[in-house]
Amino acid sequence: MAVVGTYVALSKPLTAAMPVFLLAWLRFAIASVAMLPWTFGPGPERQARPPRIGPGEWRALFFQSFFGNFLFSIFMLYGVSMTSASAAGVILATLPAVVALLSWLVLRERLSTRAWLAVALAVCGVVILTLGRGLGTGGAQSVLGNLLVFGCVCCEAVYVVIGKRLTATLSAMRISALINLFGLALMTPFGIWQAIGYPFASVTAGVWGLLVFYALAASVFSTWLWLSGLKLVPASHSGVFTIAMPLAASVVAVAFLGERFTGVHAVAFAFAAAGVLLITWPTRAQGVAQISPPG
Repeated sequence: MAVVGTYVALSKPLTAAMPVFLLAWLRFAIASVAMLPWTFGPGPERQARPPRIGPGEWRALFFQSFFGNFLFSIFMLYGVSMTSASAAGVILATLPAVVALLSWLVLRERLSTRAWLAVALAVCGVVILTLGRGLGTGGAQSVLGNLLVFGCVCCEAVYVVIGKRLTATLSAMRISALINLFGLALMTPFGIWQAIGYPFASVTAGVWGLLVFYALAASVFSTWLWLSGLKLVPASHSGVFTIAMPLAASVVAVAFLGERFTGVHAVAFAFAAAGVLLITWPTRAQGVAQISPPG
């Protein structure tokens, strides 16, 4: 989760250097090369023959990529370019509550009183942050940026709900590799359009290095760390650690991007943190469904 918060914050200087569709296209292309071992098999960790993927699973993989990779990347990159990286991190902390709400709407899962309160706190946090930023220097553009980032949270929630069925037959890393390929295919026409005439020679080595980190962190590192941790930590406790995502985004924004963490951020973050703890803190009766990191 700290890696996710870091790459979300560091995507802001990338959006200042490259147009969004070109940036997302290059991200998927780099990750596709890195994830080749999992694309055509179960990966280097197992030698077993990969299971056959049925038509229904291919459809689920496509829609998972469409929402979780394609739309998520567009909303996140455009949103971060319009608002602050610290604000984006706080909004991303609403993911557990949005996942719970979507599970209730789509999967008809029953939500407890505590879960409904967590959803309300998450909404309050986003509203406070958006209104506070809108009344400040960001203006209407900042409000739109916050709404776009919240849109990418909703896309990630759809990704999580669709992915519940796929993890029963496919490894998480192979799912990530295949939906990354779908993301590359969806983004290619737009990426080529923005690549035509783009001055690649003007891109510095630092920006290229940051792009490689963004691609690997979003598609490989965060997934591997998350799944490795779940082997040692009960799934019912895992959601609590999503709080590291907005914390890391805010630290990077303040320490490296020169942003200021305001009182509005603090209040919105308090609401988001309370929502995370409410929706993920284990109860005696039941645990919490594990979620995947965004992107």
